[in-house]
Amino acid sequence: MGHGHGGHGHAGGDRRRLAIALAITLCTAVLGAAGAILTGSLALLADLGHLLTDAGALFAALIASILAARPATDRRTYGMGRAEVLVAALNALTLVAVVVWVAVEGIQRFFQPVEIPGLPLLVIGVLGLLGNIAALIVLSGGDRGNMNMRGAMLHVLGDALGSVGVLAAALVLMTTGWPYADTIASLFIVALILPRAVGLLREASHVLLEGAPKGIDVGAVRAALLAVSGVREVHDLHLWAINDRTPAMSAHLVVDEESELHCGSESVLDRASHALREQFGLQHSTLQVEHGAHVAHEDHCG
Repeated sequence: MGHGHGGHGHAGGDRRRLAIALAITLCTAVLGAAGAILTGSLALLADLGHLLTDAGALFAALIASILAARPATDRRTYGMGRAEVLVAALNALTLVAVVVWVAVEGIQRFFQPVEIPGLPLLVIGVLGLLGNIAALIVLSGGDRGNMNMRGAMLHVLGDALGSVGVLAAALVLMTTGWPYADTIASLFIVALILPRAVGLLREASHVLLEGAPKGIDVGAVRAALLAVSGVREVHDLHLWAINDRTPAMSAHLVVDEESELHCGSESVLDRASHALREQFGLQHSTLQVEHGAHVAHEDHCG
């Protein structure tokens, strides 16, 4: 069964983009840390926590991309293809932790407001937003079918929207002096982060728990196999994904003895494998052919 190699160029380009985005994010995080210390802004602290999480996420995504490119071995027969899924799950969990911390701190500040200078907050917010936009431009040219690249873009997009929240808080503080603007901006950032974190965690967990690949209907796969000439029954059908780009499946095909006599079991396998590739993009399929008499014998002995 043939396999394409066009993904290698994508992978190398993605690694370069991740490295550049990581450098930009680290510089933005240093700026945010300085601003948070100088101003005491919770919105900047929330954005900093998100930035540091993003830096860790981008670094982990870079490592996962390198590991995923390693070939399969006798010990790891699928290679390290699932490393990026595991990293995506860890990234989502760390984001949820940041959300909880900022939310608790924000609620406390409603009862104990802190005076925040508006001008430094505005300057740092503008510079942070420019850094976020630069990182997004770099990542947008990557493989959007890759879960890690999508996760990295979501992280940086959340940062960009968070920077907008910081800018809004700075403008309100400068024009009205309202002390709750910074706290509300921090909770706005939290509201942006949480749905994305939960969605990414759900998607990664589905792959790790070997759920059916997204976009492939198990019933449709069963019907396609039953439509293959000579196949009488399909059982023990399983679909899963190595990562978000590599679906796999296995099944037992009960074949008519007359069909096998005339065409051979290999012909049935070829037709079934072709149907799976053409209709569902399933390049990794394991099919076992069984005779009708063999299945009846198993049932009788069981």
